[in-house]
Amino acid sequence: MNALELAQACAAAMWGEDLASQNLGMVLEHARPGQAVMRMEITSAMVNGHGTAHGGYIFTLADSAFAFACNTVDQRSVGQQASITYLAPAFCGDVLTASATERTRQTRSGLYDVTVTNQNGALIAEFRGHSRTVKGRLLGN
Repeated sequence: MNALELAQACAAAMWGEDLASQNLGMVLEHARPGQAVMRMEITSAMVNGHGTAHGGYIFTLADSAFAFACNTVDQRSVGQQASITYLAPAFCGDVLTASATERTRQTRSGLYDVTVTNQNGALIAEFRGHSRTVKGRLLGN
C-alpha cells in the first residue's frame, strides 16, 4: 500500500468511528499523507447571541481536520495542544472548509496548521495543533 492509499484507509477507519464530526454535518473532502480537508455548513443551531457562528464550532471543524491530518500513517495520534485565531465572522448558511497541513512530524510529536475559509474563500480562522502519537493503530495490523 502506498502512502496515499494508507492515508485514505486510515481516514476511512477514523471516519467510521467519528460520530462527533458526522453528527455536526461535517464532510471529509479528502485525506492525503499529512493533509486533510473537511467541510461543514453553519446551521442556525451553531449561531451565537451575536448572530455569528459560535467559535466552538469553528474550532471543532479545524480540530477534526487536524485529527485526520495527523492520523495518516496508521499510528494513532491525539491532540496535545491547539490554539485558534478568529479573523472574520461566519454566519448561518456559510459553508466552512478547514484545510489541515502537516508542518513537521518527529518521533512522537507533530505540528499542523489548519486554515478555515468560507464558501467565498474568505479567511475565517487559523488553527495550530500539536499532536502526540499514542499506542495503537487505526488499521489493526
